[in-house]
Amino acid sequence: MNAFKKLISAALTTALTLPILSFSAAALTLNGTVTEMNTKTPIEGAFVTLGNSSVRTDKNGEFHIEGDGAELRARAYGHMRAAQTIAAAGGPIKLELQPFTPKGIYLSSYGISSLKLRNAALDLVRDTQINTFVIDIKTDTAMVTYKTAVPLAGEIGAQKLVLKKDLPELITKLHEQGIYTIGRIVTFKDTLLAQAHPELAIKTSSGQPFKDREGLGWVDPFKQEVWDYNIALAEEAAKMGFDEVQFDYVRFPDKRGLVFSKPNNEENRVAAINGLLTAARKKLEPYNVFLAADIFGYVAWNLDDTEIGQRIVDVMQHVDYASPMLYPSGFQFGIPGYRNPVENSHEIIYRSLERARIRANVAAVRFRPWLQAFKDYAFDRRHFGQDEIQQQISAAERFGSNGWLLWNPRNVYVTENIKHAAPAVTASNEKTSAMR
Repeated sequence: MNAFKKLISAALTTALTLPILSFSAAALTLNGTVTEMNTKTPIEGAFVTLGNSSVRTDKNGEFHIEGDGAELRARAYGHMRAAQTIAAAGGPIKLELQPFTPKGIYLSSYGISSLKLRNAALDLVRDTQINTFVIDIKTDTAMVTYKTAVPLAGEIGAQKLVLKKDLPELITKLHEQGIYTIGRIVTFKDTLLAQAHPELAIKTSSGQPFKDREGLGWVDPFKQEVWDYNIALAEEAAKMGFDEVQFDYVRFPDKRGLVFSKPNNEENRVAAINGLLTAARKKLEPYNVFLAADIFGYVAWNLDDTEIGQRIVDVMQHVDYASPMLYPSGFQFGIPGYRNPVENSHEIIYRSLERARIRANVAAVRFRPWLQAFKDYAFDRRHFGQDEIQQQISAAERFGSNGWLLWNPRNVYVTENIKHAAPAVTASNEKTSAMR
């Protein structure tokens, strides 16, 4: 392991290795500062938590917090988490956060369970810039493939395929190797919950349970029971030590004419997505875990909710990071000035991220895009090899996002496509166009 990854490993495991002190549950009042580890400069807007209490640092990196607990925790955009045990009395506390830029790959439940695929992924960590794994907590087929304590998972048959009985132990081992871990939860696409509890399922206009193009059922995003189930799994992920929880399919189906428990209009759809993310953030806050959501690529461009409940301004109010799925193959209509997305991967990524940043009025570090590492299915069927992948990576890095994530549903990633430095792109070889 090189020196950089050793440093990352040490910082990633801080919160897991520090001892917990035992003392009475009397409320504490603490003051201190949060600074950047290398430069010692103050970090404005860092999150500081003590038990169920949470505050943010001021422009000088200073905080004042009252709460219960044995551990003071902090996190900030573009940095790793940190924690420090505390005593009942003491002077100002200084917390230092290590800058960190996740560069990740997706690993399905099979991918992380398969020795062959997991070892191939670990080889990427050794040989390339990859330092992050996105691991399924709840899969596209609604399976929870670790041993969960959430009763509903067993009740609906989501525990029939427990592939990782030792997931907490695995997360610890990944941290020891300097790997940042993201737990992915497929949210409203849940065929098992829809089948077991038809009252929670989305219906067609004829009253039948809705099935998508893959033949999978979805559950009603308005239902509190659906929120509670997914948030309970998210809390388990936080307890297991995941650095980040990522909600995928946190949206309405992209199909018209469906029936829900409330009127299907933009106001209600947006309120449902905001409601889930707000409730999840509140539940996860004591764990000092980052919260992320995957969003459609065109959400960066559309002024409405894209008829799925996702408005970029709203989403960014409730998550730490948004991961727009900027696969060029998914941009059926292109973007202004670039109508063939697979021939213009760099422009698709960069301009979509810029559009999202401007519309949401947040820093570039709040975004971490999903990039395409699979064969095109919509245009010329090209393989996305080294050039296509590096063009996407260069766009994300030029934009200044907090890293990037590669998606390949087969979990097969080619070392040569990732390890080379991204090619430079300058303003002189870019086209400009008006944004709609």
